[in-house]
Amino acid sequence: MPETSSPILRFGIVADPQYADIEPNVALDRYYAGSLAKLTEAVSVFNATELDFVVTLGDVIDHDWKSFDDILPIYETLRHKRLFLLGNHDFAVPPQHLGDIPARLGMPGRYHDFSIGNWRFVILDGNDVSVFSAPPGDPRTALAAGRLRALQAKGAINAQPWNGSLGDEQFAWLSGVLERAEVDGEAVLVLGHYPVFPPNQHTMWDSERIINLLTGFACFKGYFCGHNHDGNFGEVDGRPFVTFKGMVDTESENTFAIVEIFEDRIEIEGFGREESRVLRLQAST
Repeated sequence: MPETSSPILRFGIVADPQYADIEPNVALDRYYAGSLAKLTEAVSVFNATELDFVVTLGDVIDHDWKSFDDILPIYETLRHKRLFLLGNHDFAVPPQHLGDIPARLGMPGRYHDFSIGNWRFVILDGNDVSVFSAPPGDPRTALAAGRLRALQAKGAINAQPWNGSLGDEQFAWLSGVLERAEVDGEAVLVLGHYPVFPPNQHTMWDSERIINLLTGFACFKGYFCGHNHDGNFGEVDGRPFVTFKGMVDTESENTFAIVEIFEDRIEIEGFGREESRVLRLQAST
């Protein structure tokens, strides 16, 4: 396809607004209350163009259940479909609300998939097995503690309590989605909160098995995530793994993106601190 071809679809991306009505953490360069103005600016840009949807890659809030009441009305001013992923900070709420977060964000489930044309989008829940996301007494918490201890014993860089992993049920579901997409001739883009590549202190505990699964399918075209506020980029077998920068960082500089998917490439238009990229798509064979 020529470079001047029209995109198949377009969507907006926001990563880690991490809103809270609190003073900034200057040492971390995080200005939590400032995300309301930044998100308002992003919505204005998104509303000025045609998009299929806008997705937030987790950490809508920093903490506190009532923080949702402040930031979600801004999302309601979007004229486009809005989608959310669950981030670790979204679970920093009282225990009685832990099971209510997907519904508060209007999600059909903690993880799910949908298609637009020949493209299938996979929404992962990287908090599935973590030390913070399950109600008291849930066996997943003990499983997560064991996974974390095993990584810590190895001295793994990502052995951090703010990371998480997929449960075996979700992992099997992901494999099934990829298998069906491969048979149906669909292209798959996976969206998660946590990075899986390149390796760093923010990657999922089970990133290796996820990478091996994804790159084993020709239909898998790329992985987009947040969580690492500095952003990142890498490739495995020619497939891009893009980490988008965190909106909560810096006092005044914004960061968000518009993604266009073409037959032969993905173009990311970065705004503010976000980088613009052209990602070549591997042909499915």
